[in-house]
Amino acid sequence: MRTLRNFINGQWVDSSGGDVLTCVNPHDEKPVATLPAGTAADVDAAVDAARRAQPEWASLSLRQRLDRLARLADEIERNLDYLVGLEADEMGKPHKIGTQFIHAGLSTYRKALHEAETYPFASRVEVVDGLATDVQRFPVGVVGVIVPWNFTVTTILMALGAALAAGNTVVVKPSEKASLSAVGFFEMVEQSGIPAGVLNLVLGDFHAGTPLAGHPGIDLVQFTGSVRTGRSVGVAAAANLNRALLELGGKDPVVIDADIDVEAVAEEVALGSYLNSGQICTAMERIYVHQDIAAEFIDALVAATHRRIVGDPTRADTEIGPMVDAGQRQHVDRHVRAAVAAGARVLVGGEIPDGPGFYYPPTVVVDVTEDMELMTEETFGPVAAVQVVPSFEAGVEEAKRTEFGLGAVVYTSDEEHQRLARTIPTGILWLNGWQLGDLGRLVEPAGVSGMGAIGGVHAIDSVTRPMAVHYVVAPHEVAEGAERVAAPELAHA
Repeated sequence: MRTLRNFINGQWVDSSGGDVLTCVNPHDEKPVATLPAGTAADVDAAVDAARRAQPEWASLSLRQRLDRLARLADEIERNLDYLVGLEADEMGKPHKIGTQFIHAGLSTYRKALHEAETYPFASRVEVVDGLATDVQRFPVGVVGVIVPWNFTVTTILMALGAALAAGNTVVVKPSEKASLSAVGFFEMVEQSGIPAGVLNLVLGDFHAGTPLAGHPGIDLVQFTGSVRTGRSVGVAAAANLNRALLELGGKDPVVIDADIDVEAVAEEVALGSYLNSGQICTAMERIYVHQDIAAEFIDALVAATHRRIVGDPTRADTEIGPMVDAGQRQHVDRHVRAAVAAGARVLVGGEIPDGPGFYYPPTVVVDVTEDMELMTEETFGPVAAVQVVPSFEAGVEEAKRTEFGLGAVVYTSDEEHQRLARTIPTGILWLNGWQLGDLGRLVEPAGVSGMGAIGGVHAIDSVTRPMAVHYVVAPHEVAEGAERVAAPELAHA
């Protein structure tokens, strides 16, 4: 069993506190690591290191920063199997799922570095009557990144590219449920030669997370997690008049029209409902299917559910591993049992199995209604809740009936129905497929699912501060001036 430590100012250091937590392998319930519970003093040390390192990091040329950051990506790729194994140990993620998502995180990270190469850190906006206006963008300073347990390495990678390329330094705080892979990631940071203090790791639960979110030395907090905790993070950041990028919970709807390929869509809905044991914020949690194909679709979904392979996450053929812990499994089971008590029916699954491990079977529930928690609150488990609707239009209206707005999926070949689907208030809309496109381009959640744009140039916008510079220009510049003329490159860019 490993003993995990913080990584601060380029060194592995013990926590200032003596309280420890235990990380348990959810497959066999055996402990795999101990980690500090965290303290405010740990956070102080990490933020201080980041603040001291930031001016020198920002003073490097953009090319110098990008070269160093590219070496980190290469180091992660060389050690991908090692990180995948750690994620399986800490939260039961099947190896092929871990591999797929770390590759996706690396892709987003590398695209952020590529985006920074052409980003307008300095630009001339206007020349009018002998006066020029330039906009120069500076790093905000120190970014606190608080990541969830379901995709630790991927979420870290998605946050770091833009922040570090722009000249910020970072303090990362992973979930206490999945800190093993975060430590593995920082072993790669150590090997890559990133300067001391640029990237720091503080372990722990709320004893570290709360002081990081509200730390006066933090300039921006990027948080991925639950709505309840996200509200607290946003309030803490606001108290310091700091920015907060929040990607919170989801209750994603799926609207299925009568004109679809039933077998193909049922197979994809099974994937979208059960991937990573349903522990993904864009999982398909509310499924609205047109009454004309409902019976056929439900039969196909049940058959697809029976085909899923559940078991040891280290086996090559495993598709569904355990839940992260007993508490998360109990939360899912409570949602299903409450729905059944209110009149829903379970067609497959729905029972906690005997034996070790925090397993919950892929489950299909029908006859659900909108007043059930299973259809209103985030379940975050391998449950496909199906409601039959009289028309596509009715399905869209049901999809809108939520305070969440992270993602939505619509299956229809009707162009008018595709236009109607675009009225669903959501950060991401997938038409006729799930997880389509480049997930790193742009995400800005709607409703209680969060706030702040990330992805592509928008991510760099979010981690930089613009300054407008107005000044008199020479007559020949006025004559040649256009609305957009390149300004001198900033020292940090």
